Order: sequence, then structure tokens, then C-alpha cells
Amino acid sequence: MAKTDSTPTTEAQEDDAAGARLSTAPAEDRGQAVPGSFGGVRRPGALGALAWTGREVIGWLRWFWRQLTSMRVALILLLLLSLATIPGSLIPQTSVDSVKADTWKEAHKTLTPIYEKLQLFHVYSSVWFSAIYILLFVSLIGCIVPRTWQFVGQLRGRPPKAPRRLDRLPAYATWRTDADPDEVLAAARRALRRKRFRTVAADDSVASEKGYLREAGNLLFHVSLIVMLVAFASAQLWKYEGGKLVVEGDKFSNTLTQYDDFKSGSLFSTDDLPPFGFQLKGFTGTYERTGPQKGTPRDYRAHISYWEGADGTPRDTTIKVNEPLEVGGSKVYLQGHGYAPKVTIRDGQGTVVYHGAVASLPLDNNITETTVIKVPDYWDKNGKKSQLGFTGNFVPTLDLRTGRMASVFPALDNPVLILTAYKGDLGIDSGLPQSVYKLETKRMKQFMEGDRPFARALKPGETMTLPDGAGSLKFDGISTWATFQISHKPGDMPALAGAVAALIGVAGSLFIQRRRVWVRAVRGADGRTVVELAGLGRSESAKVPEELYELAVALQSAAPPVAEEEPDGTTPSGESSSGESSSGESPSGEDSSGEGSDESSGKSSAKSEEEKAVETAEERAVDKPAGANADATAEEPTRSAEPTDSSEGARA
Repeated sequence: MAKTDSTPTTEAQEDDAAGARLSTAPAEDRGQAVPGSFGGVRRPGALGALAWTGREVIGWLRWFWRQLTSMRVALILLLLLSLATIPGSLIPQTSVDSVKADTWKEAHKTLTPIYEKLQLFHVYSSVWFSAIYILLFVSLIGCIVPRTWQFVGQLRGRPPKAPRRLDRLPAYATWRTDADPDEVLAAARRALRRKRFRTVAADDSVASEKGYLREAGNLLFHVSLIVMLVAFASAQLWKYEGGKLVVEGDKFSNTLTQYDDFKSGSLFSTDDLPPFGFQLKGFTGTYERTGPQKGTPRDYRAHISYWEGADGTPRDTTIKVNEPLEVGGSKVYLQGHGYAPKVTIRDGQGTVVYHGAVASLPLDNNITETTVIKVPDYWDKNGKKSQLGFTGNFVPTLDLRTGRMASVFPALDNPVLILTAYKGDLGIDSGLPQSVYKLETKRMKQFMEGDRPFARALKPGETMTLPDGAGSLKFDGISTWATFQISHKPGDMPALAGAVAALIGVAGSLFIQRRRVWVRAVRGADGRTVVELAGLGRSESAKVPEELYELAVALQSAAPPVAEEEPDGTTPSGESSSGESSSGESPSGEDSSGEGSDESSGKSSAKSEEEKAVETAEERAVDKPAGANADATAEEPTRSAEPTDSSEGARA
């Protein structure tokens, strides 16, 4: 007996089987569906596979672009960029302070190879930081451009037509008048335009809207973001900056060989360096001398003479901290200050082999400096050529009571130069770069005085004589030096303008409230004109009820409200249309002759029905609470209206 398969089949399987039986195409031409792919059905053959691959690639690219330009990914990239700047703040950067970075590397020999592979000494120019920045740039551009066109469309939009049921809106007022509907609408349009509403007239209504500058603020903010991004990118591509230490009396020319360190953007050429230069003529530094902030700098001034162009006329000026010199499209900043002892060195033959100021590197806030002097051409007393090296410290203010050879104040109160000497090979002929602030003593021998290293502490004007007639060093005096940073960033001003414009745009989008007001005037069944006013804020706004009340009051002169009559011919106050009581008695229950009434009541003047109606419209034009989430463009708002009392002359 044959065994049957009792597995139930689904309707989809049955439909597929039926379709396969009805199809007249060969089985190899029907293609194969690939679930979860962007390519859809993959047809057989090379062309089918190629077409499917193309659709798949395009689909993935579209998906990647949608993800990259989403606000979520933009925020994630912005967070990653913020986190990526942390290593640049904690780890010394070679581009900022190469000496400090080298010192850190020597103190952390285990971590240095790892950090170098991760490019942590060059964070802001590293591959991973650049990748985050570029992705964020593309993401913001992809987010901003579509929203910009959206804001342009909203800015050019016109107010929508009045909804059919104005009484369902959060702010509403109505009354009846004998004025013509066209006159009421014309007066409403004039009043709204005086309040700077954008108005559009329809058949029986006037639509108006105000607060379009809110969209202009959004548009300005997004355009400003693009300007800032482009400015930052251009500043990185076409920038250049470099540092230079200038000793008092020396000059600097803006050429590549004059810089101590120099870096530039990838699109900047050193041939484009603007021609200018300057000379440091003096330096003035003042410090706090008393109190807990003793030694704190109060004022740094570099007195220079600068010129622009090859044949420019020199002009004197002063550079202060945060007050740079602007010349040739570049800015010259004052960065630091120190001292340069002036020395004269003679060799064993009595010949002057070195004369000048030696810039020393500060070690602390009191400007205790390390001093290194290298003499590559030296002859001893026997006429043998060798090299000399001196190392030690320069102390602006020495106080022996502290027991330390360190300065206690940054000014030149008690300057002392403390040096020891070496003889041998400086290593400068090997071709390897050396720091001018460090003496390589591996191939040198220190001068000795007995069994102790030779060293002297010199004051200005004193001379140190080397042992065995090897020569001498005279401490002639002290000069000052200053470090300058020359910087050119073409995108600074556009970035600043973009930042200011972005703040203005944000302020406009936050504080400007967009709101709509409609006025409808139609002829009622009784021949009188029914005036309706309604307002709606795009966001919660207390101005909508206020503006609606002001508009209602402004329309009273063109459309004065009238009191409605009851079916029995009396007014809502119980009086007849002619002003008399329908029962022949006064409202107080007394007869119409006025007997028994108080004398003072006869002296009081009664207001006319029209004046009462005007006061009623002004006092009772009260809006419902603003902020209800209603859409003024909807034909039928979903909020139900409150019952209307037709007996009132004016209702708000």
C-alpha cells in the first residue's frame, strides 16, 4: 500500500505551484528570487546576474546614504568627534610642542610605540580623526541641503484657507453687525496688514499668517552650518603656521628656512608665503611681586619693527599676548619669553671661537632655564682641534637660602649662570639631527677639578677659566628672547560670520512664534452679517488670544455689533426693541411712570443699546486657552465646538 504525505500545504505554496504549472516560460528563464536583497529576482545568465548585482549595489548605496544622512548618525559622529579630541588634550602633540612631546616619550618608553601606531601624538591629523571629521561633514551636508529647500518652500508659502468650522479653533470670537461683509473683510485685511500679517483674501474670508521669520531663522541656521563647515575645511587645506624664537636684536623673514617648526595644509604651497619680516628690538615683562600670586605675569610686550614686502618701510609696533600683529594676511602672535645669556668663549690659543647670546629653555614658571652651548671649532693649547660643550642652568633670581639652584622669581633680580664644561665629539658631524637644548656627552669627557666635576657660578661680567689652559668663558650680560607663532588661516572670518549667523538663526527660530488668524464675514438668514474671528498658533503662543482680542476691538468701528432680539420682540435684557419693557413695568418691578424710584436713579444716564453691545463685545472677546494641538489647514478640526448662545449680541 502506497504511503501518502500528510504534510499540509499553505496557500502561498499552492499559489506558487499553480503559477508554475500555468507558466509557459522555460524553467531556466523564470529567475530566482533572493530574499532580503535589493536586487529582487535574479534572472539566469550573465546579463541577469550583472543586472541583479547592479541593483544590489545601488540598493546598498542608497541604504548607506540614508543611514549616513540621518540625524541619529550625525549625532553619533558628533559624539565620536568630541571623544576623539580627548587624547589630543591629554597627550602632548608634536605639532603643538615638540619638545614636550619628546620629553613625554622619553618618560614613557613602553607606551610610546603603542601611541605612535595609534597616531596619538598627531591626533588632529591622524587617519581616524580625519575619517570621523569627513563623515560628519558629509552627514551634515546630507541633512542640511534637503531641509534647506524645505525651509525655502515654507518661507514662500501662503496662508491656508479658513477652516469650515472656525468655532472649533482654540481662540475664537463672533458677533453680528449691520455692516456689509465686503466692508468687514476689507477692514480686517487692513487691520491685519498693519500688524504685518501676510494676508490672502478668499470668497467670504481673509486668511493671514505671521511669524515667517521663524522659518527664515531655521534657514539661516542651516545655511550657516554649511558656511562654517566649508570655512573649517578651507582653513585646514590652505592654512600655514610656524614658530620662531627670536633673540633681542635678531631679525626674522617669512621664508621656510627661517622657521624653527612649520606645518601647512595639503593645498598650500610654500611659494605662496607672503613677503614680510620683523626685528625684535626689546621685551618688557612685569610680574606680581607680592601676595599669593607672586611671580604671576601681568604684562608681556614685544617691541618690534616690521616691514611688508622686499622694500617695505620699517614701522615700529608692540605685540601683546592675544593682541597679534596682522601683516601680509597673516597674524604674528606672542607665545613665550625667556632669557639668553651673552657669553664670549676663547680656546686654548686665546682665539674667540664663540660670541653671542644663547637662548635657554625655561624649566619652570620662575624661568629657571637650562643652558647649552656648543663650540664645534676649538683648538687646545697644543693646537689640536676638538670640540667644546657647556651645559648648566641660568637662574634669573637666585636665593641661596633655599638651598636650591633654582629661581625664586622670574625677573632679573639676582641673575646667575651655572655651567660645567665638556671636551670631545659633539656628534653634530654625524648628520643626525640634534636638539639645541640638549648636549650629547657620550663621546665627550667632562673637565675635572681634582676629583670633582668642574663647575662655576657666574654673575654678569665674571669669567670662568677652564682647567689646564683649555680656554675661558666670560659671562658678558643678558639678552631677552621671545617666541612667535606666525599663522595664516583663510577661513577664520567666514567661520566667525557663520557662527554669529547661526546664533541669530537659532534665536529667531526659538523666539519668533508663527501664528494664523482667519476672519469670516457672511450674510445671515436675518439679513445681518455674521463676523467670525479665529486664531491658531503653530506652537504654544500667548500672543494668539491677545492679537485676536486686539483685532476684534479694531473691527468694532467698521463692524459695530448689534443686539439680537428674542422671538417675542424683546432684547436679551428684557426690554422691547423700542427701549420699553414688554410688560409696561421697569426691570425692577415698578411701573413705567417711575413712582417709588430713588431720585438718584433718575439722575444716572443709561447707555444706549449700541454702546452696551460694543462693551459686551470688548469685554467678552475671551479666547479659549492657546496651545491646543489643532491644525489650521484642516478642513474639519477634530475638536468639538462649545454650544453657541445665539441670544448674546457678541460672543468670544
